[in-house]
Amino acid sequence: MAHSKLAEFGVKHIAKGIGRLTNEVLESGAGSYVTTTSGRRMLDFTCGIGVTNLGHCHPAVTKAVQHQATQLVHGQVNIAFHKPYLQLIESLLPMMPHKSLDTFFFWNSGSEAVEAAVKLARHATKKQNIIVMQGSYHGRTFATMNMTRSKTIYGEGFAPLMPGVFSVDFPYCAQCSIAKHSDFKYNYDNCCMDPVSKLELLLKRETSPSDTAAIFIEPVLGEGGYVPPPKAYLQKVREICDKNNILLVLDEVQSGFGRTGKYFATEHFDVRPDILVMAKGIANGFPLSGIVSRKELMDMQKTGSMGGTYGGNAISCAAGVAVAKAFQDEKVLENVNARGPELTGMLKECAKDPKTSKVIYDVRGLGLMLALECQPGQNYAARIQAKCLEKDMLILTTSIYDTIRFIPPLNISKEDMAKGIQIIKEAIDEVAGEGQRVY
Repeated sequence: MAHSKLAEFGVKHIAKGIGRLTNEVLESGAGSYVTTTSGRRMLDFTCGIGVTNLGHCHPAVTKAVQHQATQLVHGQVNIAFHKPYLQLIESLLPMMPHKSLDTFFFWNSGSEAVEAAVKLARHATKKQNIIVMQGSYHGRTFATMNMTRSKTIYGEGFAPLMPGVFSVDFPYCAQCSIAKHSDFKYNYDNCCMDPVSKLELLLKRETSPSDTAAIFIEPVLGEGGYVPPPKAYLQKVREICDKNNILLVLDEVQSGFGRTGKYFATEHFDVRPDILVMAKGIANGFPLSGIVSRKELMDMQKTGSMGGTYGGNAISCAAGVAVAKAFQDEKVLENVNARGPELTGMLKECAKDPKTSKVIYDVRGLGLMLALECQPGQNYAARIQAKCLEKDMLILTTSIYDTIRFIPPLNISKEDMAKGIQIIKEAIDEVAGEGQRVY
């Protein structure tokens, strides 16, 4: 089929419910770039929404997958162990943020892993209710749709959803009403801790601790705007969980595997999760997810109660082993912590520059999980995104607020980061120069 007809074919035959940034057709990818069937070579600051953390077609991952495809493609976990599954656990154990996290279960998608965490929490505590954060994203299955509170579109029209889910404020300091009314005397560095008070009230008013199995938190809010919480907040939530026999589940589907400059974002906050959820970057594009917890909790489940046809697929696990090794061999975390400040520095300069400051409301993030929140009412984020696309660069918007998220490869070169920074700056400058529009 001619490349000119491919997009037209896709629009006609692919479910309308799938939204997309562009109707370009991707043909290949290498490192920080993708190439379309129309011949465009585009700098990719999306990484498949934080999946190809080591860039497209990483040589070591590709080699591991090619070799595994000649050995064993599918070794169903309810039938027997397979070697890559066990090797992946061995590779991941040293990366875990706490030594208590020693027992694993692998599945396919992030949503499935979140559901596995729900099953474990309910079974281990013999309690039903789940608390999630406003702004959270945990998936699009029937259970996780009701746990996702970033946008109504994900659950709109699909009710009834899983019962027993309650939500509470996340410490989003840039949008906190108390911070705004105090002229930002309260802020990220001096949080009012109102979300802690709201959580304590929720446990008194709506879901008793005796009925609450777990609190689910993204240690950096993902779809909700790439919002890191104050360190003291997560530590206080840990205390509340310990006091009330509630499990703390950290969803690191998007923030894990080096995205924030540490293997897992929870390391920034010195907080121990009871259950850690992982996916996306674990296998650099091959379908794989999982949960890890302490053995005493995992062993409470009856044999046969967990499983799944493709869970922990042999090829995906082999890719995961290669990813873990690449992090060590290529000093990926060092690169994240070098490149992140370069992009953040440019964004903060734009926030101070009189010519562009009218566009920018907030700059935030950790490592290479960074966000630019724009001033409301002028659709600035989408306009900047469109400018970048014109300049052969892929970026994504997110959140109900006007926000761009930057998700470049963690091993991006200094030269490619500089190129990306230049494109983004040009896009911001051009949008700022256009002035306001009526929407």
